Amino acid sequence: MLKIIRILKKLPIDFNQYEMREKTKDKLIALDLIENGRNKKALDLGCRDGYWSRRLENDGYEVVAADIEPCYEKALVVNANRRLPFSDAEFDLVWSSEVIEHLNDPIFSTGEMLRILKPNGKLVLTTPNSNFWFFRLLKIFAPIEKLQTEHHKQFFSIDDIKMLLPEAKIFGFFPYFILKFKISNLKLVDWLSPVFVIYQEKK
Repeated sequence: MLKIIRILKKLPIDFNQYEMREKTKDKLIALDLIENGRNKKALDLGCRDGYWSRRLENDGYEVVAADIEPCYEKALVVNANRRLPFSDAEFDLVWSSEVIEHLNDPIFSTGEMLRILKPNGKLVLTTPNSNFWFFRLLKIFAPIEKLQTEHHKQFFSIDDIKMLLPEAKIFGFFPYFILKFKISNLKLVDWLSPVFVIYQEKK
């Protein structure tokens, strides 16, 4: 079974697999949700190699990159499981892609992300959809913990996301080949999208 999963991850199909990380549709949807960053400050929480930090800088943001084990020379070492080392209302945008599924307590951590946002600031998250039809099918053969990366601690359905951030808008995408488009109907997102794109403005 694991061999089949490894083969599928190498196919040029956008299931939000790591190999597609710079091209996957969910990131393009997420980028479309944010405005021009001129005179604005963004936190890229879980920046990895800094690819999305650089994209945000290209959009005009002053970017603070952070990761628990960064491989980007500009990044700060930050553990998102703990209180974030930033002031209240410091950022106009918190961007955190494929992070919350790795966290011990997503309720605490998303609360911290909202704390450091300015009023009207934007929180943009992406995370795998563990209720996605492909995972539902594969769960016949193996538990969800075996189907995603071994580092995942959380496995979200759309109901989990709605409990985590009740005021957020949730998007997904379909299909997975050349033509890909955003979907916002929550039932379709839950069934069809391999990933959740989560957007919330701080009031």
